[in-house]
Amino acid sequence: MSISFIAIAQQDAQFSQYTFNGLYINPAYAGYKQDVYINAFNRSQWTGFEGAPQTFSLAVDGAVNENKVGLGLLVSHDRLGAQSSSAVYGNYAYRLQIGDDENSRLAFGVGAGFVQNGIDGTKLRAAQVDDAYIPPGFQSAIIPDARLGILYTNDRYFVGLSADNILARKIYGTRDRSLLTPVPVPHYYFTAGALFAINEDTKLKPSILIKDDRGGPTSMDINVFTLLGERVWIGGTYRTGATFIKKSNLQNNLQKANALVGIVEFFATENIRVGYAFDYSLTPIGSYSYGSHEISIGIYLKRSQRGSAFNRCYF
Repeated sequence: MSISFIAIAQQDAQFSQYTFNGLYINPAYAGYKQDVYINAFNRSQWTGFEGAPQTFSLAVDGAVNENKVGLGLLVSHDRLGAQSSSAVYGNYAYRLQIGDDENSRLAFGVGAGFVQNGIDGTKLRAAQVDDAYIPPGFQSAIIPDARLGILYTNDRYFVGLSADNILARKIYGTRDRSLLTPVPVPHYYFTAGALFAINEDTKLKPSILIKDDRGGPTSMDINVFTLLGERVWIGGTYRTGATFIKKSNLQNNLQKANALVGIVEFFATENIRVGYAFDYSLTPIGSYSYGSHEISIGIYLKRSQRGSAFNRCYF
């Protein structure tokens, strides 16, 4: 949990394949697979736009102490126009067995690390000369941060609640106020899903993710995936706005429909999985960009002897 080196990332980056590695949104996911697993994402959002978001993230996790403890490392880098944001978190999860089923677990997770936000004033075009809100060069600030989560899983269901950027805003008051870099705000995630067997070779996995930062619109992902032959996942996501809590600072006529996402993931070998996601924006942006593209790769460094890993509900 102790990170001693500096990271070089804005508000939380968006991924479409998070449903196949929950460590990106919940530290309690660490060790869920029980295997030592490395997973990387690279996302190019709204291709065709100058300064469009570019995001990379790497996660490594596994279980120790007879699978009672999960450990994970999460590294991310996000760039949007003149802004950049990097983060490094060490994650710890304590996993309690519920009942007689060893795969029925309630996990409590915590993550600690650093977020480094920056802004490059040379990439901004000021409407007025000597604009005081545009830095003359590159500025960055490193802020300690923490994340929390709880996750229940078994072989058929999962439900989780998590929050990140918990400390960054509070620590903001102690930093150099002359810096113009953005400050991370807390983000909250609720996710749930299930896995149903259609027949011996086909399984259906519906899930939902609700994201909120208490300031902007609430976002909801509705996901449906099909597992074929325990080797190939095919599915998609409908991303939309949702009104669970009325926010007086938001317009009443904001467009809710956000994007449609197509996703395919397959096991190239027993230890290597590859994924691709294409997002088509349902907002006016969709008419001007070439969509969003996301590539992922996962590698098992060590496979346990507890049987097929393909049937696990979360991934």
